[in-house]
Amino acid sequence: MKIHEYQGKEILRRFGVVTPRGVPCFSVDEAVEAAQTLGGKVWVVKAQIHAGGRGKGGGVKVAKSLEEVRQYASQILGMQLKTHQTGPDGQKVRRLLIEEGADIRKELYLGMVVDRVTQRVCLMASSEGGMDIEEVAAHTPEKIHKVFIDPVAGLKDAEADDIARKIGVPEASLVEARAVLQGLYRAFWETDASLAEINPLILTGDGRVVALDAKMNFDANALFRHADIVAMRDLDEEDSAEIEASKFDLSYISLDGNIGCLVNGAGLAMATMDTIKLFGAEPANFLDVGGGATTEKVTEAFKIMLKNPKVKGILVNIFGGIMKCDTIASGVVAAAKEVHLSVPLVVRMRGTNEEIGRQILKDSGLPIIAAANMADAAQKIVAAVAGK
Repeated sequence: MKIHEYQGKEILRRFGVVTPRGVPCFSVDEAVEAAQTLGGKVWVVKAQIHAGGRGKGGGVKVAKSLEEVRQYASQILGMQLKTHQTGPDGQKVRRLLIEEGADIRKELYLGMVVDRVTQRVCLMASSEGGMDIEEVAAHTPEKIHKVFIDPVAGLKDAEADDIARKIGVPEASLVEARAVLQGLYRAFWETDASLAEINPLILTGDGRVVALDAKMNFDANALFRHADIVAMRDLDEEDSAEIEASKFDLSYISLDGNIGCLVNGAGLAMATMDTIKLFGAEPANFLDVGGGATTEKVTEAFKIMLKNPKVKGILVNIFGGIMKCDTIASGVVAAAKEVHLSVPLVVRMRGTNEEIGRQILKDSGLPIIAAANMADAAQKIVAAVAGK
């Protein structure tokens, strides 16, 4: 689960991380009122979407008068903001953050993720703030410094000070930098985050250490422990099909291809997508119906896939273990009839009650294409979509 920048800063402030003063806004008038409330002579008007690169896309503007605040808020609010993380269609801006201006002397980078090799939280820091960390890793990897944090001891003072020095924090600002580093770690750990990033972390002209941006993602499996974070969820920023799928306990992710996939089991779903690509086509989605699929779930899965206008064919690939093949077959037939399926459908199933399932498909009277194995199934759906 992702949240907005201003929400991430709310969390960081709870753990002692200093951020600029700011006010989230939903209208142009609110933006101007926020600037008046904050006071000062310089304000930053920031688009709030779940994607990075907002500044490069025109979603971050520095205003030096209330008139400019109104002008920039009018331009940004409602725009279809395109960045390298939104895709070509962009993301509509529905929220703004109005912040006080900052005296930026130096920009730094801080980030935390879980490192699966060491099974510890990895703190990454760099002197190259304001840039995509992927670019820094590709061109100047020596400028990225890492600490793998002991979960019992936490981030120690000496570790925090050492990494702060390595990224260019002066001695006079070490105490503030340590507070930010340790606060970021506590925020990451205590909220069950999967990513916590401050880019940039700035040194101001008077030596303060301030989080100018904040990005936090959370482990969906741990959200039952964090009702306050769940309340921050913005459904406008999420794929409508993925939201609908979650209501039926379906694991669904939209992709860019034209072959819909319905599979039971995440590993088999990944292998199915790879096989489709192997034979020259692209999957339109990842869809795992799980081990307890019902006719209703299969029907809803078909509806969700077919809402995507790019889908020109569907491949159902089932291994009957806990989930019996005849149950899936009945669901496929019911779904195909209810949605009046008009695109090619290839079904491959193996396992428990396999023969019964195949007979159900055969007796349905529907033009379902049977497949013997994964390769056969992928080849048949690719050919059917291509009209061969």
